Amino acid sequence: MQQTLAGKNILLGISGGIAAYKCADLTRRLIERGAKVHVVMTKAAQEFITPLTMQAVSGNPISTSLFDPTAELSMGHIELAKWADLVLLAPATADLIARVAAGMGNDLLSTLVLATDAPVAVSPAMNQQMYQNIATQENIATLARRNMMIWGPGKGEQACGDVGMGRMLEPMQLVGLCEDFFAPKPLHGRSVVITAGPTREAIDPVRYISNHSSGKMGFALAATAAKLGANVSLISGPVSLATPNGVNRIDVTSAEEMYQASLKLAKQHDIFIGCAAVADYRPEHLATQKIKKSADNDNMHISMVKNPDIIAAVASLTEARPFTIGFAAETQDVENYAKDKLQRKGLDMICANDVSVEGQGFNSDNNSITVYWADDKKELGFGSKTELSQAILLTALGQID
Repeated sequence: MQQTLAGKNILLGISGGIAAYKCADLTRRLIERGAKVHVVMTKAAQEFITPLTMQAVSGNPISTSLFDPTAELSMGHIELAKWADLVLLAPATADLIARVAAGMGNDLLSTLVLATDAPVAVSPAMNQQMYQNIATQENIATLARRNMMIWGPGKGEQACGDVGMGRMLEPMQLVGLCEDFFAPKPLHGRSVVITAGPTREAIDPVRYISNHSSGKMGFALAATAAKLGANVSLISGPVSLATPNGVNRIDVTSAEEMYQASLKLAKQHDIFIGCAAVADYRPEHLATQKIKKSADNDNMHISMVKNPDIIAAVASLTEARPFTIGFAAETQDVENYAKDKLQRKGLDMICANDVSVEGQGFNSDNNSITVYWADDKKELGFGSKTELSQAILLTALGQID
């Protein structure tokens, strides 16, 4: 087993939800990867899993009370707070989230959260209706504003029989997030803005012109850039994807809206990645009412005008110009079209792929990409969009540095 968490001190805070039973496996998996784990349990947590079980799997005494005379001889709660490299609250019930959001310290776990200067990750776990409750949503938003990491929840069948958002992430998902958190951050101190998804160009109040872009590549780039330590802004067209952790999302609809947002944010970031599938044209005139078909008219004629060229506009900035990366989604002669676009639009780098190949590109979780810059190229090959996003970002970093 690779020791990806070697030397890391993780304080696992367990509160009173049925998902607490998963914490024995979570602890074991963290220790397998080299982490040292101390467990703190609320009184309610002990109704679901025993301290003896958690002591056996962690190899350390379990802390359960703020008023333990033996532990508090040396101010044990302060020592634990200083010891941790990461505090992981899993499962984090609605009650624990509310108490932490309110700044309460009425038990050992909530007091530790107040007393630590270590990063805190919160893994919500509760009934789907409790999760959707506006009070819970506001409390989670409060923790996120305080730079606590929100890991989850997942969606699925719950112990009560309901189905929906509220399941604690599985142990290996949480382990992966811990590994991501402690992984090297080559983009630390850098800022990245990414466009993603399609644009919609309205014809009338009910019709529009768009394309098949799912936004998956742009969202994968945003998630990976955040994991690599960057400050990330994501300008997204209409897609049904969740916002990646740690990413500031700006939703737009049309190419013009994306253009305005891109020019504004490009000057505030070090790297600009134009991954969106922006419509090249839009209707010249927007009908204010639904265009009705008539019995004597079998054709609809729409006059189209060019949309602004977002990536070219960013690349041509003369002040505060970011390192500019474009995408070329082609169906033939990919290399020549990509090189032409690179030079014609003044880009620093371009990522090219053949979207005519089944199983890659639009609406797929996979892609096959070749990266070109002024005097060289790099074949990244076929892989998941998550894997390719890291390769793209690290290649770009090599060109910048």
